[in-house]
Amino acid sequence: MGRVRRGGVAGAPVAPPTRRDRVRGAVGWLGTAAVVGVLVWFGWPSTLGGCTTLTIVSGRSMEPTYRTGDLVVSRCGTPVAGDVVVYTPPGLDRGRVIHRVVGGDAADGWVLQGDNNDFLDPWRPHQDDVLGIARLHVPGLGRVASILLDPWAWASLLVLAAGVLIWPAPRDPDRADADGADADGAPVDADSAPADAALADAALADAAPSGAERAPAPVGAP
Repeated sequence: MGRVRRGGVAGAPVAPPTRRDRVRGAVGWLGTAAVVGVLVWFGWPSTLGGCTTLTIVSGRSMEPTYRTGDLVVSRCGTPVAGDVVVYTPPGLDRGRVIHRVVGGDAADGWVLQGDNNDFLDPWRPHQDDVLGIARLHVPGLGRVASILLDPWAWASLLVLAAGVLIWPAPRDPDRADADGADADGAPVDADSAPADAALADAALADAAPSGAERAPAPVGAP
């Protein structure tokens, strides 16, 4: 008794991943993890215990070095004379100033001045008051990057990066096609096909209404 397979001929078997494929996948995963690690290390904000502070310049005291709307990325460290630093003035917990160090030291307090000012800052911040030393300046980016100052935005980016790392890799389309072909390829008795067709025809014949059972034609309303 002959047998046929539904769904046509099954696809060719898919070879298991080779050692080269596994090594390539591991290298790709490690590369992605390394990139994410560097971004986290460099970009983790000081508000969450990191070493990076993002500052959007407001005011003219640092012109022409920085202008309103510029984004300045600073990193923690001990400044020297000539460095531009972001600091919190003593007694002003929520205030930030970005000016240049022109003297002083960490023990006695730093002397600072804006590049466009003809007077010194009235504060003498100590090392604990210094949030970071300016390392990167992107003109105008601060006008559209205020969201980067939100710690929740950084936390969301980290969650997204972690999700990308642990998300399972997509299935191989060829393997999926082969699996589908195997699922549809259940053997069917070829001799039973005509009998099934005859039963279907008989069922259709029984279901057809006879002439006496046909619904009467509609009658117009008087």
